[in-house]
Amino acid sequence: MFADYQGATIRPEQIPAEQWEQMTVVDTRDAGQYEEDHIPGAINIEWRQILERRDELPRDEMVLVYCNTGSLSAQAGLMLRLAGMDNVRILQDGFTGFQKAGGFEANARAQKAAEEASE
Repeated sequence: MFADYQGATIRPEQIPAEQWEQMTVVDTRDAGQYEEDHIPGAINIEWRQILERRDELPRDEMVLVYCNTGSLSAQAGLMLRLAGMDNVRILQDGFTGFQKAGGFEANARAQKAAEEASE
């Protein structure tokens, strides 16, 4: 599922729980919002600083950027992709969507719902 995804945006439901540990997750909100709550394991690089700090990000693994709803991280993701980082994905609907979808279990929940719907 996730490994084959080639678009710039991705939903939490598309990321199996075990794959979260195999990517760099970047919270592009300000430090105060990050300190208040964030996706566990995420690093904080405010969206305005993303280009000047892009050397801190790996080029050999997936980089997932997010903000509260997806709008500022979309700008950060676009900047990184324009700078040649094609390994960047933008978390659709941001932190809010991540929480609403079930966090790290969003993929398993979506699969279960699909199975139940097909029965």
